[in-house]
Amino acid sequence: LFEKIDLDKDNFVLSAGWKAASLYYFLWKKGRITEEELNSYCQPGSKFIGLSEPTHPDIPFAGGSMGMGLPAAVGFALAKKMKGEEGKVYVLESDGGLNVGMVWESLAIAKQHKLDNLVFIIDVNGFSAMGGTKDILDMEPIGHKLASFGWEYFRGDGHDYEFLHKVFNDSILRGPTAIICDTIKGHPISFMSNQNIFHYKAPSEEEYQLALKELNV
Repeated sequence: LFEKIDLDKDNFVLSAGWKAASLYYFLWKKGRITEEELNSYCQPGSKFIGLSEPTHPDIPFAGGSMGMGLPAAVGFALAKKMKGEEGKVYVLESDGGLNVGMVWESLAIAKQHKLDNLVFIIDVNGFSAMGGTKDILDMEPIGHKLASFGWEYFRGDGHDYEFLHKVFNDSILRGPTAIICDTIKGHPISFMSNQNIFHYKAPSEEEYQLALKELNV
């Protein structure tokens, strides 16, 4: 995705703001922040904290409170169309974020205004902060619900780079489009996979070294 995004024209909204470490990494890979800034992540005095905050021009909206990213992204995409600006707006949300009512209001608004410059990416890992999504509020079948709002959608393995490359590069956007990515929380680390505790818990030094070993780093 970040290979495709042109941050001089496009916007990326990280609604699932607790994935901020990945956002900062890709901003560094694209030369938008320095290595020193990247290494300051969650250090005292750093502006790069454990949630995405609009402290940098390429982070247009704060993420972390569930469900707020898509409404903001709809506003950005609508503004681009009204101004005749190039570029797309991409927003990454979690499946837990779909529990929020204004997400569905935003889906309707995007369809009404034919926002073919809007791409909604949903990370479906089966967990919300406090437990499994099926136990809290089950939104499946997600694709059918999106289609009922007039959205086109694609669904596949979020760990399959061939699927992701194809859907982001070959898909023709005829209107607002969703990409549903089925993932495993904590993948591919064995002791982190499907373990919701790591939504909150930083790995110990021993766990960190074991994770590096499993990653062949």
